[in-house]
Amino acid sequence: MRRIVLFAAALVLSGAALAQQGYPNRPLRMVIPWPPGQATDLVGRVLALKLSEVLGQSVVPDNRAGAGGMIGTDFVAKSAPDGYTLLAASSGPVTVNPLLQKTAYDVDRDFVPVAKVGLSPYVLVTNQSFPAANAREFVALVKANPGKYSFASSGTGATAHLIAEWFNAFAELKVTHVPYKGSSPALTDVVGGQVAYALETVAATMPLVRSGRLRGYGITVANPTPLAPGIEPLANSLGLTGFDVGAWLGVMVPAGTPKPITDRLAAAVETVMKSPETRERLATVGLEVDYRPSEEFARYLKEQQTRFAEIIRKGGIRID
Repeated sequence: MRRIVLFAAALVLSGAALAQQGYPNRPLRMVIPWPPGQATDLVGRVLALKLSEVLGQSVVPDNRAGAGGMIGTDFVAKSAPDGYTLLAASSGPVTVNPLLQKTAYDVDRDFVPVAKVGLSPYVLVTNQSFPAANAREFVALVKANPGKYSFASSGTGATAHLIAEWFNAFAELKVTHVPYKGSSPALTDVVGGQVAYALETVAATMPLVRSGRLRGYGITVANPTPLAPGIEPLANSLGLTGFDVGAWLGVMVPAGTPKPITDRLAAAVETVMKSPETRERLATVGLEVDYRPSEEFARYLKEQQTRFAEIIRKGGIRID
């Protein structure tokens, strides 16, 4: 604890030094490209609050929602690269959307990754009356009845849709996709039995699993998570070697931001992510802490782009 306090003090001093070099001690802006209450918004607000404490400067949440996160993401891409505008970045607008449609920004050209902060696992869920006791029985039943069953997603091309398509391909399931406008209506119809199953975030599914309205068969990440207690990874229960995926969240800044500033921000994020309080608060919104510094985050982004591009290609997925 003493180490964290000392490190935080050092960062505040470094902020003062930067101010003397022409970087005034004025508020930073954490642009959240989603509406209030959405998962990225909740995570972005936690980060903004904790970064304010560590940096000794206000970090103000700034919601700029629209177009599946692309409006706010583009705003940051076109912002001054001075370290005062940060992006609460996430899988959809950064990894998935540019693979499916033309975006006003180029992720590789317009952004510098600061740090990955966490991962949101997805859960395979059905309604309670679905006639399978576990993941193996689920796959056996669906595989034995090609074309009979359907799965819901929060929309064509959404991260949930692509993860479900990847799972279906891994498990060799022949099913029908039913897209919805958001995870809430999708899961409502899974609960009601109009659609057989879905793979959705722990934040969206676990309250329904805990209340007995949905049955959880497995999680999409390779290791068990306290966010979904008692639910085994699908990779383990089904022998799907290599099936390990979730929705990531991180922090990015405009390209051209000086490296000393990016390094300072990355160090501050690392300090924030080491805090037990931060971990507890993020867990309440369905995020498992997975801190990765700038270079490692950049490699991770490349891997994600490659993976989702392959899912899209093999599934013939397109947005009309």
